[in-house]
Amino acid sequence: MISLGSSEYHKVTLSLALGSFLVFCNLYLFQPMLPTMAAHFSLSETQVNWVFAAATLALSVSLVPWAVSSESFGRRRVMLIGLFAMPMIGGLMLLTNQFWIIVVCRALMGIAIAAFASVAVAYMAEELEPKAFSQAIGNYIAANSLGGITGRIMGGNLTDAFGWHFAVMMMMGITLVGILVVFWLLPAQRHFTPQRGMLRSHNRSLITHMKNPVIVVAMLIGGANFALFVNLYSVMGFRLVAEPHNLPVGLASLIFLCYLGGTVSSKLSGRWSLRHSQLNGMLLGACISLSGMLIAYFECLPTMLLGLMLISFGAFFTHTLAYAWVSQKATHAKATATALYLVHYYIGGSLGGFFLIYCWQVQRWSGVIGGGLVLYALVFTFCLRLKSMESKQRTKAKLETV
Repeated sequence: MISLGSSEYHKVTLSLALGSFLVFCNLYLFQPMLPTMAAHFSLSETQVNWVFAAATLALSVSLVPWAVSSESFGRRRVMLIGLFAMPMIGGLMLLTNQFWIIVVCRALMGIAIAAFASVAVAYMAEELEPKAFSQAIGNYIAANSLGGITGRIMGGNLTDAFGWHFAVMMMMGITLVGILVVFWLLPAQRHFTPQRGMLRSHNRSLITHMKNPVIVVAMLIGGANFALFVNLYSVMGFRLVAEPHNLPVGLASLIFLCYLGGTVSSKLSGRWSLRHSQLNGMLLGACISLSGMLIAYFECLPTMLLGLMLISFGAFFTHTLAYAWVSQKATHAKATATALYLVHYYIGGSLGGFFLIYCWQVQRWSGVIGGGLVLYALVFTFCLRLKSMESKQRTKAKLETV
């Protein structure tokens, strides 16, 4: 196993963090463009949301098939296939200006992104020592947030200045260079042997994970948490380009710098998990995120930005801990378990977008707060349920050892 601080550790963490950065740049490139595209194609906010939702939905349904494929063909090969497909799909988008074709291409992008996202954490869990893994998962998810920031700011500002085709072209170039670096750095796996002809076994693993309530509830936490986090940003984009702020899309996209709060909290979550309860950390993250949504109620840019910063900090803190929880609690087929977590995560993000954007259309930010409180209530309920189950399991284990 690779130890913390070794040269191999640095190669693994750097290459996977770079890959994570690239996939999330591509996933979120179009999010700040939604107001512009709604006006260009004469669509409502919920209709244009398909540009974003198509990628996340396709990503969610592709995660498990890619994870199962990785058990047969290897983690590294699957990740590289997905990475190299991304710039090619970007090239397809440059050939059209029809909305439905853009949506289809975005769905294809989600499928390609799923190849990397479904197995990267499993690769780390299998190759790294436990302490090294606890630190690496924080670095990996910090790269998620940096990729989200960069992709969104690029998408908003380049679209504002040169149009969305130019934004896609620039992202293609950056992605291709980054992929070549990942290909060069990422070591072959030493603690995993691909096994072909094991489809029935993989199906049993899926069923086993879905029957484990300790894993399933953590997945539900991830889904509800992401439904809130990513879509509060989408709604804020519509809010800032509308009255009374009337900001241009490029300037409004700078709100995604608030993601840096998530970059910081992802790193801190690794330290938290070494000293404190992961479940208490999930609750703490949800409380911080909730406070951010309430602070953002006021029509004042500083408070809105502070609110987004707190939303990012809390949501990434909860997500990192829940993600690591699922990987650690899965006793086998870890790639399948982490893929199932991400299925819940991205389905939550996709459905939450239509829910919260509808709340925005009906009653602006007051409606968003009302809808958000419902989702936060779910997060708290799931966290408390997980604490109860964990407590019962510990009590049972103590009785069995007596």
